[in-house]
Amino acid sequence: MAKVIETIDLKKVYGARENTYTALDGIDLEVEEGEFLGIMGASGAGKTTLLNLISTIDSPTSGEFFFKGKEMRKMKNKELAKFRRDNIGFIFQDFNLLDNMTIEDNIALPLALNKVNSNEIRKKVRELSKFFGIEGQLLKYPYQISGGQKQRVATARALITSPAVIFGDEPTGALDSKSSADLLNCFTRMNEQFKTTIIMVTHDAFAASYCRRILFIKDGKIYARLDKNKDRKEFFKRILDFVASMGGGESELF
Repeated sequence: MAKVIETIDLKKVYGARENTYTALDGIDLEVEEGEFLGIMGASGAGKTTLLNLISTIDSPTSGEFFFKGKEMRKMKNKELAKFRRDNIGFIFQDFNLLDNMTIEDNIALPLALNKVNSNEIRKKVRELSKFFGIEGQLLKYPYQISGGQKQRVATARALITSPAVIFGDEPTGALDSKSSADLLNCFTRMNEQFKTTIIMVTHDAFAASYCRRILFIKDGKIYARLDKNKDRKEFFKRILDFVASMGGGESELF
């Protein structure tokens, strides 16, 4: 498999002079195409900062960062914006849907902004809405559907441009347990059927158990890694055991 993301000694420092805070300190990371990677860690450990850097939302203070072989720190703003639009999809905890647009138009928006042919847009919207089980909601507005349905709409919107990577920032954080499981099953099918690379920050061991690999961030560094075998329930138990071994229960650490 080809590497889609690579970082070498990546650092992020906030502040200046005596008032500095090192959020990330020397991150070496490789993500291959088709991975489903989870990032976990205590509040303030640096997991969201890492997600922001590798999704190009923020810039590192130092180190090297390659995305599909391109050195991202050398890109100008316009070039970076185009690269982000063509290669990256985002899923946020609060959905980020537009309430004045139908579900169909929310999903279609990235392609419409790219001036894709309307027939092609409708075809892709139909395919994805069927895949995510929301084909009956297309003419509704976001305020008319459930939170779980909203997040599946947001996922369809992120996927419609066929991005190289989809980044999820606590995507199940606002969902109940059933909606979370439904969404995570969609992620698994998306990863397996479309070979979509997914990188997800989560504090939830249940959500993390759907990933194939988990990185634990502690004090701005990669502290440990867990790899799934095949059984999700066994992986869930290993995650819980590892969290406990780090010095406390889930509520204390996450």
